[in-house]
Amino acid sequence: MLTTAAARALAVLRVSTGFVFLWAFLDKTFGLGYATPGERAWINGGSPTKGFLSHVEVGPVQSLAHSIAGAWWADTLFMLGMAAVGVALIAGVGLRVAAGAGSLIMVMMWAAEFPLDRFTAAGEASGSTNPFMDYHLIYAVVLVILALTYAGHTWGLGRLWARLPFVRRNRWMI
Repeated sequence: MLTTAAARALAVLRVSTGFVFLWAFLDKTFGLGYATPGERAWINGGSPTKGFLSHVEVGPVQSLAHSIAGAWWADTLFMLGMAAVGVALIAGVGLRVAAGAGSLIMVMMWAAEFPLDRFTAAGEASGSTNPFMDYHLIYAVVLVILALTYAGHTWGLGRLWARLPFVRRNRWMI
């Protein structure tokens, strides 16, 4: 049982988290000048994955990250994932799918930053502030909680979504 206040707090958390994902998509697509300058925008030929993945200096996925940095398919999958998760969270629909996809994105980004390593491949301090937990894993946990608590039903389209015949036949889409 959720109280009305708890349901509303989860709705605020859902929309806020959705905006984090959607903002990353918008900034990388259009180069809004926050994390991505206009000249490096995706619409201007920039790569949303190249900067992050080519600078991975720690962990077991370092060589994989370098090899896929800037690949068209990696850029496309990353951007589609960020947009879809953001829109789903803000709308309050498909939260189970959004939680799965968003958690996968976050765990992959965690693996790329690999906070367990105290030193980079070059032997320098990695800058990790915690040997395990970081914001990527916190976001993954938040996504799972939002899906499990039906957070899309408050201030979202979750109830309407759940009534659609194809969603009723495929409960994993709730």
